[in-house]
Amino acid sequence: MHEQDQAGWTAFEGTRRILSGALVEVALAAKAVIDGGSDEAVMILDDANCQRADIDFRGTADDVIQRLPSPPTVIDPDAPRGRGRPKLGVVAREVTLLPGHWDWLNRQPGGASVALRKLVEEARHTHRFRDQVRQSQDATYRFMSLMAGNRRGFEEATRALFARNRVRFAAITGGWPVDIRDHAQRLASGAFAVETERHIADDRKSA
Repeated sequence: MHEQDQAGWTAFEGTRRILSGALVEVALAAKAVIDGGSDEAVMILDDANCQRADIDFRGTADDVIQRLPSPPTVIDPDAPRGRGRPKLGVVAREVTLLPGHWDWLNRQPGGASVALRKLVEEARHTHRFRDQVRQSQDATYRFMSLMAGNRRGFEEATRALFARNRVRFAAITGGWPVDIRDHAQRLASGAFAVETERHIADDRKSA
């Protein structure tokens, strides 16, 4: 059985939420609904980004479980390793920079790769609250587009979401089916958090 590190998946049958939780549990609950002869579309969404999971529900419950994607293995590329062992977890991709940028990177301790990783980690730390808002807004917008794109108030709710107007967003989505409303408001909570607003303001002052 595959295990997920976080309970970050939600299954819907039409406008009804079936279950939120670990992928295995959610997939089995969705399969039970499908096998029960539901006439509604059944889908599983990743709460982190609201992308649909591509799951094959054919066969037995064990068949479905065996076909679930395995969670990614995260390995610290800077962790101590045995002699001759490659650095696992490192992904090689092309980066295009000006010659002066490469010169600067190559002069840093550890070389260009180490310097780039440090720069990325520093940026992630500095802008983590703005990133949280953006991720919350993006996931909520995808969910609303998928589940409420034709519903009354969709455009107004979208504007309220990106304007970070919690009261307006709650008022507009309040007329939607209860499970869609509740899930949209839960996904959007990261964009509306008061402490996030304070940290973003602090980041702007220190920038």
